[in-house]
Amino acid sequence: MTHERINTIQLHDVTLGYGRRILFAHADIGFGWGEFTALIGRNGTGKSTLLRTVAGLAHPMEGYITVNGRRIDRLSRREVASLIAFVSTDEVRIENLKVGDVVALGRAPYTNWVGTLTEADRSKVSHALRLVGMEDFTDKGVDTLSDGERQRVMIARALAQDTPIILLDEPTAFLDLPNKYEIGLLLRELAHKEGKSILFSTHDLNVALELCDTIAMIDEGRFLYGTTDMLIANGDLERLFRGSSLAFDPATRTVRLREEA
Repeated sequence: MTHERINTIQLHDVTLGYGRRILFAHADIGFGWGEFTALIGRNGTGKSTLLRTVAGLAHPMEGYITVNGRRIDRLSRREVASLIAFVSTDEVRIENLKVGDVVALGRAPYTNWVGTLTEADRSKVSHALRLVGMEDFTDKGVDTLSDGERQRVMIARALAQDTPIILLDEPTAFLDLPNKYEIGLLLRELAHKEGKSILFSTHDLNVALELCDTIAMIDEGRFLYGTTDMLIANGDLERLFRGSSLAFDPATRTVRLREEA
């Protein structure tokens, strides 16, 4: 997975960290078209830092990242915004802000300096709302929505941005179990049907194992990448839980309490 022509995102010998701490070193990983990838790992391992670095909001200690063959650190913010949409964990709870207005923010890289929407822009906004099943909520206030509905709106904003890559930082963190799976299924469908490369960080291992095409895992300074079968066969998922009261059972692909000796 190192050929630029098949990868949307490519890490080239990337070392990531801050201060004197190294999160992982010398990673050469590529994420492909139409691929739904979960980014997993314990707290503080660098998941959010990696997403921000891919989005051009931070810089690696060593190496570089290309998007569609272009170095992200050599692109303008407007160019980056035409390639990557980033959904952060920040909540949007502005009183009287309508759903349609939030989704329209995704068109900012393409509008004029006063943000005037063209008919083409409005069409993109409407299409994005349809894709996430929120077309009937256009005129509703964002502050009146449930957590699951609000997350769909934020994904619609990313879709309206019309980029080949969507990065999401913990998009299911505050959702109940049914909504976690609904959002996961929505993202997988968008990756497969819209041909987008979607990378999202998560602590929901079951969602990652059951719904994703591939998994990227940061574990004690190592960056691992592959299908669920590959990570199970290599013992990587089992090692993720070493030293804890939980254990990963490769036979059932579930997490359980570790049996006492």
